[in-house]
Amino acid sequence: MRFISVIFYFISCSYASTGENKPIQAFVIPHSHMDVGWVYTIQESMHAYAANVYTSVTEELSKVKHRKFIAVEQEFFRLWWDNVASDSHKKQVRQLVKEGRLEFILGGQVMHDEAVTDLDDEILQMTEGHGFLYDTFGVRPQFSWHVDPFGASATTPVLFALAGFNAHIISRIDYDLKDRMQQNKKLQFMWRGSSSLKEQIFTHTMDQFSYCTPSHLPFSNSSGFYWNGVVLFPDPPKDGVYPNMSLPVTKATVQAYAKTMVENIKQRAAWFKTKHVLWPWGCDKQFYNSSVQFSNMDPLMNYINQKSEEFGVTVQYATLSEYFLAVHQSDLVWEVRGSQDFLPYSTASQQAWTGFYASRNVLKGVARRASSQLHAAETLFTRYRLDYPDGPVAKDWALAKLRALRWAVSEVQHHDGITGTESPRVAEMYLQHLKQAMMGVDELLAAIFLLPHNLDVDGNNYRRTKGAHQTLEQHIIVYNPLAWNITTLVNITVTFPFARVFDDARQAVPAQIQKSALSNRTYDLFILVELGGLQHRKYLIKFSDKPCSKRSKCGDTFEAKGVPFERRSVRNRKKTARRLLPVLSETYKLMFDQDTNLLHSITYLQDKKRIRMTQDFWEYHANGDVQTGPISDNYMFSANGSAVRAYEAVQMEIIPGIVMSEIRQYFFRNESDDDYAFSVVTRVPRCFGGKVGCHRLEQTYSLGPLPINTEVIFRTSSSLKSERSLYTDDNGYQMMKRTHTEFTNNTLARNYFPMVRTAYIEDELSRLVLLSERAHGVSSQTSGQLEVMLHRRLWNNLPWNLGYNLTLNDSSVVRPTLWMMLGSKGLTSKLYQRAALELQHTPVVMVIDQPCEEEEKGFLEKEPRGSSPSRVLVLPPNLHLLSLSIPGWNYSSHHDVHLGRVHSDKHRQPEPNYDRVLLRIMHIFEEGEDPELSKPVTIHLKDVLQAVGEVSAVEERSLTGTWDVASMQRWTWKTTEDVSSRNVRSSRIEKEPFSVTISPKQIRTFFVYFKSGPRLP
Repeated sequence: MRFISVIFYFISCSYASTGENKPIQAFVIPHSHMDVGWVYTIQESMHAYAANVYTSVTEELSKVKHRKFIAVEQEFFRLWWDNVASDSHKKQVRQLVKEGRLEFILGGQVMHDEAVTDLDDEILQMTEGHGFLYDTFGVRPQFSWHVDPFGASATTPVLFALAGFNAHIISRIDYDLKDRMQQNKKLQFMWRGSSSLKEQIFTHTMDQFSYCTPSHLPFSNSSGFYWNGVVLFPDPPKDGVYPNMSLPVTKATVQAYAKTMVENIKQRAAWFKTKHVLWPWGCDKQFYNSSVQFSNMDPLMNYINQKSEEFGVTVQYATLSEYFLAVHQSDLVWEVRGSQDFLPYSTASQQAWTGFYASRNVLKGVARRASSQLHAAETLFTRYRLDYPDGPVAKDWALAKLRALRWAVSEVQHHDGITGTESPRVAEMYLQHLKQAMMGVDELLAAIFLLPHNLDVDGNNYRRTKGAHQTLEQHIIVYNPLAWNITTLVNITVTFPFARVFDDARQAVPAQIQKSALSNRTYDLFILVELGGLQHRKYLIKFSDKPCSKRSKCGDTFEAKGVPFERRSVRNRKKTARRLLPVLSETYKLMFDQDTNLLHSITYLQDKKRIRMTQDFWEYHANGDVQTGPISDNYMFSANGSAVRAYEAVQMEIIPGIVMSEIRQYFFRNESDDDYAFSVVTRVPRCFGGKVGCHRLEQTYSLGPLPINTEVIFRTSSSLKSERSLYTDDNGYQMMKRTHTEFTNNTLARNYFPMVRTAYIEDELSRLVLLSERAHGVSSQTSGQLEVMLHRRLWNNLPWNLGYNLTLNDSSVVRPTLWMMLGSKGLTSKLYQRAALELQHTPVVMVIDQPCEEEEKGFLEKEPRGSSPSRVLVLPPNLHLLSLSIPGWNYSSHHDVHLGRVHSDKHRQPEPNYDRVLLRIMHIFEEGEDPELSKPVTIHLKDVLQAVGEVSAVEERSLTGTWDVASMQRWTWKTTEDVSSRNVRSSRIEKEPFSVTISPKQIRTFFVYFKSGPRLP
């Protein structure tokens, strides 16, 4: 952008020297921290203050040329832009953006959490915000402002670098670590977030004042530098007078204000290497009355600058780009931080913010299911548009459904959203938005599957099933959203005890039916499905309420019967392991102890290695009285002692089968209870010639409602000599080694870590892996042990928590799923990354009504018998199709052309672009993780995508799509390490047309155009 080059010249001439005789240069950066949720709903926040922020900031910046402001999250801005802003406001905003006085930083829909968010969703919410900004204003954020997430992931700097950012800001890191970094002037560094990819970004850590100005004024009881006071809910005051408004700047107060501000600037300057100080002016919910803010700060800054020689400080309104340009121009040499993250996060010795890893388990699960559904729908709609551009599924209607779910999934990634740290009504808001959008995408999927692709064909014969009623025949469509061939089991809940299943070639399909684990009135029908990459197939289920008289009539469906075992008390556990019962698959032999009804050991048969292992439920009892000790709440985990066993007796049922065997264990809090408190259902799949993922054990848990101030864990104790070290993933992108650390206080809670997709422990020979479909907290408190916090229900009397209703009195029942893998380190290294994605993106199953009788044959034989019902797209086993979608943004791929359109007098809403396909491919292995799978992979995009259509052109783009990578020139910084040998990300298609090489952990993003569409815009 032109204005940046002007700023760069100004700063290079004015502030290049950092000599002692130069005054400290304070960059006063006006901002408002606007939580997309937390205590108040988005609608409440828009009404009370958020809309007023943008209205008043726009008006006040337009009045005085030297005023500036940074806008961070896009959700509130987009709501204001679409629903509140007048044409005059929009014209002013465009001018302010063009002048560089209103700067969009970060630019995602939200400031996403970094501990419990998944890579897919972080990229999604950034792409949504960046696409809007570039489409509307022609700007591309180049700096982050991640000042409030509770800890900092090493994945985030990688993603920001891939998006084209030049610098990154964090704030919330361990209190004791921040103190050491301040004292040693190491708050700024180059962060190389991935040891494989080696992308790096200049990172600035906020000092102890974080993103706010000093709240205490020695000469006043009011807030410091917040002349507009504290926001009021639900309605703004009619007279404009808010509580706690700071004293106005007058002749009587200006000197005291100046003294306070200068002292704070100098205090901060002492913690950094340069004489440039980032002085954030703002805090939570500020600038809703920008007039009173600027009318007080203007004379204060003038006063300081008039006395700059006396104070040794100059001040100026600034954007973040101006501050970082000054630091960059200082030409210093910076230390390099490797791929370590800043998790977990503590604010004091007894305040470990590790509880939110497991807070609001239901919300975490729904958010991930919504994300998975969105991924499936995006790929399906993309293929549909390319195959049937004039088909009956209206493109505008379809894109609206997808955009609604993109918005809802992006929104909940907020750092007080998916974390579970919000108030109950905000949690309900997130759930409502997600479920409504998911219902809309369900309608889209049904339309794509069921409407005829040719308008001359009658599509009324096929309808989605609604309600629980079932006829004696049922049809389902199963879709594989992954770009790999899979063979797996899908589970359909049915009301008949007997069934046969046929595929689209009218061949009998292996299946198993048994009484449901959740209800005595229903049955679980497990169907073995084989699907190519991005392929859907149709299956016919024929039911009966009578058993088959002959095996031939049952087809390949096995009627599995359970074997119950009487309830066993665990009070006296001296007599154990006398009667061991095996459950076998081709991969594992599980031994269950009939004296306890608990798991005893697992042998992985390939290496004939037996590992002693038990699994059961334990719980931590939390303190709810702040007068008696540390508390647990939405955010923090502070155990009131070690975990205790959460049950007295266990009941078991084993259901042997030919498709899979199932072990159901029921845990009773008291030995005499009628109802169980917890359950775990373990499924042991059969291999079927090695096609099924039989290296995993699938476990689903049920627990809740919990007693108040209870935090329940599922603990796996094994004979592995792991020495209390474990590995957990950073956002599903890379694994982090977590070495157990002893602290003076709160050692247990400070050794809890976030698990987004994966956690494992290992010794020299073996590895135990857990995979998850939602985030949890995990820890290894003793060698060979891995515990997962599944659910929390808390109450405390801390006034702050009570006032905002943040006590986490969560009375829900939760049913999370984990997959477990056990084997050699070499074997599990090959499998766990792909298995985690298979759990994340399980097949989509759509149940539809029975066709008319005379058309049943047509349902199964629309394609020639034995043919593939849809073309398959298959990537190599170490590459993952991260995105295949039609974003809809209409900006030109050529930046100058797009800027010409944006800056023209015609600012009409552009029509969506349906011919540009966004493609992302990711290498899922770490460098050196596997001898073969960790190698770079070269693919030919035209060949790989032939199942989608005939590729005519490909452009490589930045992660969020707004940069042509050939023109994306990120700043270089001097470092203490030689970076000449580091991996350099390819910025273009390789010399051979359409040939692309993808290295370990690399994510490459493309715009793809197909011959069915028009030429490049």
